[in-house]
Amino acid sequence: MDRLPERSIRSYVLRQGRMTRAQARAHATLLPKYGVPFAREHLDLAVLFGRAAPKIVEIGFGMGETTAAIAQENPDKDYLAIEVHSPGVGSLLNRIEALGLANVRVIQHDAVDVLEWMLPPDSVDGVHIFFPDPWPKKRHHKRRLIQPPFVALLAQRLKPGGYVHVATDWQDYAEHILAVLSEEPRLANAAGRGFAPRPTSRPPTKFEERGRRLGHGVWDLLFRRV
Repeated sequence: MDRLPERSIRSYVLRQGRMTRAQARAHATLLPKYGVPFAREHLDLAVLFGRAAPKIVEIGFGMGETTAAIAQENPDKDYLAIEVHSPGVGSLLNRIEALGLANVRVIQHDAVDVLEWMLPPDSVDGVHIFFPDPWPKKRHHKRRLIQPPFVALLAQRLKPGGYVHVATDWQDYAEHILAVLSEEPRLANAAGRGFAPRPTSRPPTKFEERGRRLGHGVWDLLFRRV
């Protein structure tokens, strides 16, 4: 199994902040129900969800509103949602329970470790990475998640024909992501060249809507494994 080099630099910092009572309660009571513990062994996604259906990985789901909306809109697909921050995990767990979503499971762990250890090659139909931390200061660019070794790992985990969909509201990061994805030989730009039109399948977040009101752009990138 391919491994990334041991990392001394992470793409995130654990700024857990304070959880609300509802988030803390969900984290304590619902994570055992909907959560998947990290383990250094392959995860059988069909067994986990109890069916054969397309499997989508959501990396860095924030507070979970987009993940829950997409899962509710697509009950024929299963979603493995990965996040490190406890408030966001608690928030998504509450949404799963409130909406009765049977097609979402949550892993609270570093997504790179999950991809490396838990997901076999050619096992995933799609990957969503919506608004990853842009690390805007130049000295922090090395912390950005979308880098060539990570994209190579993503491509290996995708089934042939599977897709990776990234969205960001930072133009320089968008250009970096486009270059990195374009250089991966196992991926092809589904838009032909450049950025993709905003897919209707990606619900706008409150953060995104606020940015648009302020005149900020949003760039979508859609690549498929060849």
